[in-house]
Amino acid sequence: QVQLVESGGGLVQPGGSLKLSCAASTTIFSMYDMAWYRQASGNQRDMVATITRGGRTNYADAVKGRFTISRDNTKSTVSLQMNGLEPEDTAVYYCHARYVFSSAASWGQGTQVTVSS
Repeated sequence: QVQLVESGGGLVQPGGSLKLSCAASTTIFSMYDMAWYRQASGNQRDMVATITRGGRTNYADAVKGRFTISRDNTKSTVSLQMNGLEPEDTAVYYCHARYVFSSAASWGQGTQVTVSS
């Protein structure tokens, strides 16, 4: 099972930017579909953005035009560039990996993003 380690969270003012990164411990990273989810306090975990092994992306309506997901298969990493952050973006952000040939999935430990003045 692939291990995922997120980094890049923190405290930012409204309108600011953060970039989250997720490093995967696998030599076959290109065989995984990747995604970012988030979970605000008291809420369910929701999809933020996905990127397939082929590079096709999908975004939640709430982040379209502000967030960008990308992957680097040579470094086994997936990133989430977040611009125009709003207080409603405050949540723990989780990296998710799904092996395309078996649907086996893994979660990272999460990284806190807080948007506040």
